Amino acid sequence: MGITVEGATKSFGDFQALNDVSIDVPNGSLTALLGPSGSGKSTLLRAIAGLETLDGGRVLIDDEDVSKKPTQKREVGFVFQHYAAFKHMTVFENVAFGLKIRKWDKDKISGRVHELLGLVQLEGLADRYPSQLSGGQRQRMALARALAVEPQVLLLDEPFGALDAKVRKDLRTWLRRLHDEMHVTTIFVTHDQEEAMDVAGQLVVMNEGRVEQSGSADELYEQPATEFVMSFVGEVNRLGEQYVRPHDMTVALDRDDGAEEAMVQRIVALGFEIRVEFVLGDGTEVWAQLTRAELQKLELREGQIVYLRPGEIKSFNGDVPSSDGHGASTPHSPPDDDDAEVSAAV
Repeated sequence: MGITVEGATKSFGDFQALNDVSIDVPNGSLTALLGPSGSGKSTLLRAIAGLETLDGGRVLIDDEDVSKKPTQKREVGFVFQHYAAFKHMTVFENVAFGLKIRKWDKDKISGRVHELLGLVQLEGLADRYPSQLSGGQRQRMALARALAVEPQVLLLDEPFGALDAKVRKDLRTWLRRLHDEMHVTTIFVTHDQEEAMDVAGQLVVMNEGRVEQSGSADELYEQPATEFVMSFVGEVNRLGEQYVRPHDMTVALDRDDGAEEAMVQRIVALGFEIRVEFVLGDGTEVWAQLTRAELQKLELREGQIVYLRPGEIKSFNGDVPSSDGHGASTPHSPPDDDDAEVSAAV
């Protein structure tokens, strides 16, 4: 089922969480709502789920206006950062809970639960309690519980936020594979740009209650529509009113036209890639992304004087992308939300 939000507005007292927000989520897609804390992304997700009532605008699921429908009639499943597991129930009982509420036949429940436990790689753990699971296992259990009732839409609010980096990376790879198998229209909220770019086919970047830009990760990275998108999606250096990606900084040992003198301040090895930090003559700090081979060829050392030449430069005059002589184009801008906890209604 596709999801459309048209002109959504929502305020909490004097704080406007959503300001005329419109998005389209294609049927079967995996879309990320990406933005900083306070940008409105979780409020938007809760409005789609029916957990928040909009002040204005509407939500359509499969072309049906569901703005006035209660949560339980929207055919959505949701998973939040804090698993909301029933601690006194086993894994099997947690996953089966929504099906029992819907009065499914006992044999049908058993078959569905075991099918899902296999899908989320929790076979053999049906009789354990949530306290006996790792954080990643508990989150997979929460996903199985949300999927048990066969939702048409799956909503995930910072689903991996409470997990360590290694588990987060494993789980987001797993989520992508799971989505490819099930093709449930999925929206997930995150403030982690790498997570969004790794998992989602479509990114919706939000800021201050507005949508800055939506599109694929490549589109947002290569063709940012606003200054905010340029600085939020991917690493960037700011040179006055211009922006340049670290991988577009050329480092030379000899001065040439268009290059600026800089001093090597710090060299950080990050696996295959090297982060080299510089300070310019006016005190501006910038950095370049190099490979190990490039670093070895240049033989850089801290305190050394080198010359930097930016390649693709983008600038944003009145939020209209503009191009400089290097083929550069320019970006524009918009609290996230409120990381308020909500209990998942099954």
